[in-house]
Amino acid sequence: MDLNELFLKAMKSFNFISGCSTDEEEIKKHRQSVERVSRLAAPKGKVSKERFKVGNISCEAVKSIPNFNPHYAIMYVHGGGYMSGGLDYAGILASKLARATGFTTFSFDYRLAPEHVYPAAIEDGTEIWNYLTCGLYSASHLLLAGDSAGGNLALCLTQKLLAEGKKPPRELILFSPWTDMTGESDSVITNEEIDPVLSKEFVKSAASAYISGAGDPADPRFSPLFGNFEGFPSTYIMVGKNEILFDDSARLREKISDAGGKAFLDIEEKGWHVYQQFPVRIASQAFKRLSTHIRREMIGDIKK
Repeated sequence: MDLNELFLKAMKSFNFISGCSTDEEEIKKHRQSVERVSRLAAPKGKVSKERFKVGNISCEAVKSIPNFNPHYAIMYVHGGGYMSGGLDYAGILASKLARATGFTTFSFDYRLAPEHVYPAAIEDGTEIWNYLTCGLYSASHLLLAGDSAGGNLALCLTQKLLAEGKKPPRELILFSPWTDMTGESDSVITNEEIDPVLSKEFVKSAASAYISGAGDPADPRFSPLFGNFEGFPSTYIMVGKNEILFDDSARLREKISDAGGKAFLDIEEKGWHVYQQFPVRIASQAFKRLSTHIRREMIGDIKK
């Protein structure tokens, strides 16, 4: 059994695929499974971490040692279906992003559903964005990253900034973003049997817990795929071919491109949902591609 198969088996045993209702016991089990994955996938490597608070929001700044570039930063939003995750879970990809780019990566512990429903998470994300852009970094020196539900929040935040006439981030980096909360795309059906992480039941339950009657799942407040992409920043999207949210990424690229924007779609044929979190070869290769992309897109600025 190779490492990919080993981690796929581990994820299945961790109850990711069983579906998650808003029942208190199910939520508890789901959060415990995410914590176990945090321990399993914790990356090795030299980074420094500093925890701090912005208002009531716990945050963490991760810096690469060495290769630190102080002029740029990444605001990273963790996934977990808006129902799970925290700074330990966020630390997996935050550390990898910091090492791949040399930029300080800021993660934050936004409020989770069902205890805190929409718009709690987007309010917290807005507060962290305002903190980072109020004297620390200009928007043009900030990248916005997110995985899964974190990708959803990153997209919604960017659309919100543009709608308010504010400067968006320099670029978005998205890992398997959840862009359509209706759960009705083709890949939700065609890939459900081969996706080791997500199920349609989980996606529907998580959307219901987060929205909590605030509107239709197709509303762009919840499904940014159906929002406005005019003036959208360059976006780099990574997705696994075997996940039910594959169409969420493929259709996002089309929407950005159709609006005149620049979007890159990186498809891993052997990948699953947010496979980049795990210490497997395809994840290492993914971050090498991401590092190359960042250097290519920003090399002129980084040399200044």
